[in-house]
Amino acid sequence: MARQVEIELGDCLGCESCVEICPEVFAFNDNLGKAEVIKSEGGDETAIEEAIASCPAGCITFE
Repeated sequence: MARQVEIELGDCLGCESCVEICPEVFAFNDNLGKAEVIKSEGGDETAIEEAIASCPAGCITFE
């Protein structure tokens, strides 16, 4: 089974660090004031792992 990227929206702080690091997978939703996954099947795994490491809320998973 392929790995999927997910954000726990309730925990997202809206800092946009994931969007800056990996814009092909994450985008900022202005209506929610939070980041969202736009490509759940992922992309550059190194960039996704960097986005996970940079998330101050620890709300991104890639499993």
